[in-house]
Amino acid sequence: MRFIDREEVARRLTYEVCIPIVRDAMIACSRGETRQLLRALIPLAEGRLFGVMPGAMGLSAPFGAKLISVFPENFSLGRQSHQGLVILFDHGTGAPVCVVHAGELTAIRTAAASAVATDALARKDARRLAILGYGEQAATHARAIGKIRKLESISIWGRSPERAQAFAERMQKELARPVTSAKDVEAAVAEADIICTVTSASEPILKGAWVRPGTHVNLVGSGHAGPTEVDNDLVVRSRFIADSREGVLQQGAEFLRAKAAGLVGDDHIVGEIGQVLAGEIEGRRSAQEITVYKSLGHIVQDLATAWALYSQDESQP
Repeated sequence: MRFIDREEVARRLTYEVCIPIVRDAMIACSRGETRQLLRALIPLAEGRLFGVMPGAMGLSAPFGAKLISVFPENFSLGRQSHQGLVILFDHGTGAPVCVVHAGELTAIRTAAASAVATDALARKDARRLAILGYGEQAATHARAIGKIRKLESISIWGRSPERAQAFAERMQKELARPVTSAKDVEAAVAEADIICTVTSASEPILKGAWVRPGTHVNLVGSGHAGPTEVDNDLVVRSRFIADSREGVLQQGAEFLRAKAAGLVGDDHIVGEIGQVLAGEIEGRRSAQEITVYKSLGHIVQDLATAWALYSQDESQP
């Protein structure tokens, strides 16, 4: 049994490697070539969660599961909020063959999936990024989105102005492009072409009225029914694309809130990102349209990236 630790994941799973793997995985998922169940979540104390995500890359392909804990307060203690393991099984023998550090894998592949969706849905001339949040996913999203668009600027908002400013300064030094902190959410998104919400907010922080026509939005922070990062108006105004239609119908908090208010029906989910990538449905239809990608995270993304790390020569970068 091989163990791939956090350091190896960070070294080898670059965005150049991860983005095309996630792209292919989501196409396969939407085509019905993979097998997966909805994630099972067990609420723990104080907003903490334990989740199990099982799946298979195909009928005769590697399979496995992710075991993940979510402890939001870890961020302030210098630890990852998402911690756990991805366990891989060989499809030929049924034997467990590899365990991968899930915290690092999740951080990278989630941002890579947002980059895939952004590449498919954002305007080609999109240059200004706004990130709501300053945690680990804020950093990975800044890196990943920069791989698919030539960003001119990044605006950061977070509940602590001091932490948002410190984060902006770190990312500006790392990315060598202007990164600034904004006084509030409205100011952060005022000029944005792309918005990524990566917060732990339980109630909406982003209003549809603040989002310019033509903007693409990645909804990432809420991973289960309940916590909601954006208001109903943004959901209603947007062309709404899911990573998994079944997942969003059951666990997509922003969509479910708008549905419960009687503002949208199930048909408001126009399709999955894998269908857009495969050319089966249209993504962005005009330069003025607001597009939304709802990311819940998908086991197929975890399995595909973990298997690539396991099956390739570990000496590769």
